[in-house]
Amino acid sequence: MIVSFTAQLWQWDARRNDTWMFVTLPAGESQEIREHTAGPRRGFGSVRVRVTIGATTWQTSVFPEGEHYVLPVKRAVRTAEDLDVGDEASVRIELL
Repeated sequence: MIVSFTAQLWQWDARRNDTWMFVTLPAGESQEIREHTAGPRRGFGSVRVRVTIGATTWQTSVFPEGEHYVLPVKRAVRTAEDLDVGDEASVRIELL
């Protein structure tokens, strides 16, 4: 299953010195993932995915957050794609 969307990067300060950045998957795409991955899941309800933003592809997980899933966007990707908080990113996610 593959979903594509555009979303804005947002920041979550997990700890005093750690800054995490995420994009939130749209409701429709989040629902599709829920339906496709029904049943027992990994820790925190995570779903393994392969992600592409721009020319960068990596493997990670998306995590449920209310009605949506959120995708962490690591620093190496943000640097390679010149992304910062508030920037829009075109995201392609493939479930693994």
